[in-house]
Amino acid sequence: MTGLIVKNGKLYECRSIALVTCMKHQRTTDQIIEIRVELERQLVRLEQSMKVTDEALQTVELDQAAVGRLSRMDSLQNQSLSKGLREREVVRLSQLRDAIGRIEKGVFGMCTVCGGEIPYERLLVFPEAPECADCVS
Repeated sequence: MTGLIVKNGKLYECRSIALVTCMKHQRTTDQIIEIRVELERQLVRLEQSMKVTDEALQTVELDQAAVGRLSRMDSLQNQSLSKGLREREVVRLSQLRDAIGRIEKGVFGMCTVCGGEIPYERLLVFPEAPECADCVS
């Protein structure tokens, strides 16, 4: 069976088992493509955000002549906030990559806890969701 798959923002013809398996679980090719495109878009935005965060994590200059005491304190506080942001970005990056991996393996849309089907509407809102709403709560 052939279908279309999106990788790096481009459409490709696909003859993979993964697409066939996803389609067996009531996911249409268009739904898979729509979610894959959204995951790729979020991945690109996150990678751009991570570059900005990296810049914010640069070592704070402690030269008294360069900046005043309060400015240094602000810089240190901002750096601390950036570290927290970076940790959340790393988790999100992993979630997005895992979701794309599940599409490629053909198990996307299946709950990793109970094995049931995750409703398409949930996947539209949380495309990286590995569990159904019942298993999350």
